[in-house]
Amino acid sequence: MKKFFMTLMLALAPMTASAAGGAGVPLDSFEADLTNKASLQRGMQTFVNRCMGCHEAGFQRFERAAQDLGIPNELVEQYLIFDPETKIGSHMTNAMPKEVAAGWFGAPPPDLTLETRLRGSAWVYTYLRSFYTDESRPWGVNNAVFPDVGMPNVLEDLQGKVVNHCTPAELAHGGSAEIDPLTGETMGGCLTVSESGAQSPEEFDKTVYDLVNFMTYMGEPSRLESERLGTKVLIFLAILFVFAFALKKEYWKDVH
Repeated sequence: MKKFFMTLMLALAPMTASAAGGAGVPLDSFEADLTNKASLQRGMQTFVNRCMGCHEAGFQRFERAAQDLGIPNELVEQYLIFDPETKIGSHMTNAMPKEVAAGWFGAPPPDLTLETRLRGSAWVYTYLRSFYTDESRPWGVNNAVFPDVGMPNVLEDLQGKVVNHCTPAELAHGGSAEIDPLTGETMGGCLTVSESGAQSPEEFDKTVYDLVNFMTYMGEPSRLESERLGTKVLIFLAILFVFAFALKKEYWKDVH
């Protein structure tokens, strides 16, 4: 019994850490919408253009994503596959050797196919919105959710330059900086956009939402189909119950 509880605690530890956020930072609310194909299509575009330079989605195929998201194969081949040797049926991998990546980042960038299932969609959403300028770091940025992260802010040109106004202790607990009601440039907590990027804060939040929405889809591509099938099964069982109950009454009518 003791071993069982220890195993259960170890299994739940990653989920507990994900729910709490890195270093206790409160997570932003996030509700995936896998029925919004326009959002998923934009998210796939952002993922391919912004993430796949370093990360892979080695368990996801271009063709499967195209079919599920309603994107013609020709458009995927034209705009989302940059290597002429890569076919539409290939997995979503990149050409970066892991040894080279480890030298640049300290460790090879992780595969992101199941990242939202590992950490939670809200964690990934908050993480992508929590980068800030830190000249002491190799890439010039740090992250409130994942302190001392070894990843550059690949969305910085869209988001703008973000400044941290809090001490490390305040940052770890969400901080208390106020939002400017006139400009809306404060992201919340300790982080403020000091130099605007290519997108407004609302547009940037939408871009990150679409990206995480697509990553949520990648973590479980059959989820919508499973939900549709589950509804049909429940309806079938409900109808079957009526006939089974009537048959039971017929069998037992002469008993007693």
